[in-house]
Amino acid sequence: MRIYVESYGCTLNRAETGLYVNRLLSEGAELVQRPEEADIGVIGTCVVIRHTEEKMLRRIEELSSKVRVKVTGCLPAVSAGQLEGGAVEVLKPREARSLYTGYLDDVEIREASIFEGIPINQGCTGSCSYCISRVSRGKLLSRPVEKIVKQVEMQLERGIREIRLTSLDTAAYGKDTGHRLPELVAAILRIPKDFRLRVGMMEPKNAGEIAEELFRTYSDPRVFRFLHLPVQSGDDRVLRDMNREYTVSDFERIVRMFRERFPDSTLSTDIICGYHSDDEESFENTVRLIERTEPEIINITRFSPRPFTKDFGSKTPPSNVMGRWSRALTELHREISARKMASLVGRTEAIIFAERGKQGTTVGRDSAYRPVVVPGEYPLYGEAQVEVVDSTETYLVGRVI
Repeated sequence: MRIYVESYGCTLNRAETGLYVNRLLSEGAELVQRPEEADIGVIGTCVVIRHTEEKMLRRIEELSSKVRVKVTGCLPAVSAGQLEGGAVEVLKPREARSLYTGYLDDVEIREASIFEGIPINQGCTGSCSYCISRVSRGKLLSRPVEKIVKQVEMQLERGIREIRLTSLDTAAYGKDTGHRLPELVAAILRIPKDFRLRVGMMEPKNAGEIAEELFRTYSDPRVFRFLHLPVQSGDDRVLRDMNREYTVSDFERIVRMFRERFPDSTLSTDIICGYHSDDEESFENTVRLIERTEPEIINITRFSPRPFTKDFGSKTPPSNVMGRWSRALTELHREISARKMASLVGRTEAIIFAERGKQGTTVGRDSAYRPVVVPGEYPLYGEAQVEVVDSTETYLVGRVI
């Protein structure tokens, strides 16, 4: 069987799709580069906002005119009836859950180019009013520690030395089994090999329960000093409306703990702009939170009411207001990021080369997971000392010493 693959959305979705296809490759399938050459096309889909869902539906229609299509990711759970039929089939919710109860456990990585990371749990423990991912993913289901550790070892055997743990909420990992995220990270760090570990997105509600113990594991130099902690709003009233189950001060406490332990670090957060109960006061509160915490990365998404959620049908603020807020947040983020990146020019950094860049460059990551673009082609997962010679808003430019 010849397989063509495309994957969209978050790291979790791309990681699931990559492992699913690698499983098929280990069973004898062959990866091809064009849908016309394939017996089946696998597409990993995202539905986080309406525009993305519409894009996915159009792409599935295009692909299904060329090849039989198997749809994975978040779309099947919310639009299966709209999709299935003819040349399109979907990964059913029961099949999707099986990925976390054995199907992914012993996957051999045959094709590293579509390997994005290791999913550690399905679903989450939240009940956010706006979130369709929670609807599509279901209740929390964590994979066993030993199975994940084995998959890390298999990844290292293939020479892939950047390990990415991913899920909707990595901090929720193990709340259903009793083996929480710090235990998993510690088990991975007992592997006596040289690698780098990135822990993916964690929700403040669950991160607060494990932060002290988790950040102790980050003292190992193999762990990137990187924290993806979505706040969504800097206003407690809006957070209550969202049913986020934490306060602004809870978020700031975790950030403060992280920054105090690791001053040279990267904080990434998410903001929903134009939530249905947002107003000028909540917007200003969000701006002030960003000014206080200075995240290096901010993912700004305009509110999009999704079906099957409590907020479906909610009226959004006027588009011109949402646009003004979004532009202001974007400009503030650019100012913070550009200033912080520029402050690093002249420093010497140890990096691990992680991916091919554009125009004959290679992209490395430093200890805080900042991208460092280096002219020339270097072996992936090799290491180097570089002098930072320039910066942009989003990456550093390095010269190998």
